Amino acid sequence: MKPIRLLAAAAALVSALAPSVAMTQAWPTKPIRIIVPHAPGGVTDVVTRLLSQPLSEALGQPVIVDNRPGAAGLLGTEIGAAAAPDGYTLLVFVDTNTIFPSTVKTLRHDPAKSFVPITILGRGSHVLVAHPSLPVANLQELIAYARAHPKEVSYASPGAGSPQHLGVETIKGAAGVEMVHIPYKGGGQAIVDVVGGQVKVGILGMAPALPHIKTGKLKALAVTGATRAKVLPDTPTVAESGIAGFATGQWQGIVAPAGTPAAIVNRIHDELVRIMKQPAIVERLAAIGMDNSTSATPADYERMLGEELNRWPAIVKAAGIQPE
Repeated sequence: MKPIRLLAAAAALVSALAPSVAMTQAWPTKPIRIIVPHAPGGVTDVVTRLLSQPLSEALGQPVIVDNRPGAAGLLGTEIGAAAAPDGYTLLVFVDTNTIFPSTVKTLRHDPAKSFVPITILGRGSHVLVAHPSLPVANLQELIAYARAHPKEVSYASPGAGSPQHLGVETIKGAAGVEMVHIPYKGGGQAIVDVVGGQVKVGILGMAPALPHIKTGKLKALAVTGATRAKVLPDTPTVAESGIAGFATGQWQGIVAPAGTPAAIVNRIHDELVRIMKQPAIVERLAAIGMDNSTSATPADYERMLGEELNRWPAIVKAAGIQPE
């Protein structure tokens, strides 16, 4: 290529990049929205609100938590996918987001391509709980009760196709029992009906369930992680309760719409990692059964999402769930 053409090509490239560079240098100049695709009160909402104020202080702009529940998180996720890639809209990604390709026939977004990963925020276990009026004290007793009362036991989850839903369906299949699934628009809504006794069993995040477990309004039957939860040391795991090899958990992370400038992504990543290491944040997360498992780099989070996307199809198939 002749020198003149090289200069012209270089000039064109600089011209094309100039608006993006200018935007990145000026960012942020207005409030930032974090979409939570679940109802208020659930663990995802709790974790997001925990970091919103420190992030606002770090960036010098208001950080608004925007709850958009619906379709087990699909509604809010699609709003996030369609948002402008300018750093002013972020989305909370959870385990369910990597399950959607296995449970939803037609997605209007691609979990791997519609977003740029920023960092995971934390990990924790789910907990299987029962209303005190149900005469069971552990998972084995629940299985025996459900076997003796076919299809009379209902269980609440934060939504169809959620890890909690898949977890109970796996337990049902392994134990050979029937329980009726009642999906909600997030753990915050589900906990209300389980505490009220309208639904006798629930599988939920630690954040909404722990206060009611501690006051005796709910009974903890089992936790879903590979090991016992520090906040419920006397509650056995599902695997310890007779479902060999069972282990599921929950995690939350932050992503941005695909095309968001790398400089903005890296800035948000660095601020979030710093925030999640603050002692007060670590202590608060521990109190709700979560840790602060941030990603060393956005690329590390991207690799984790790829692993999760590859993991779920076999689990969904084994649970007998058909894409809808």
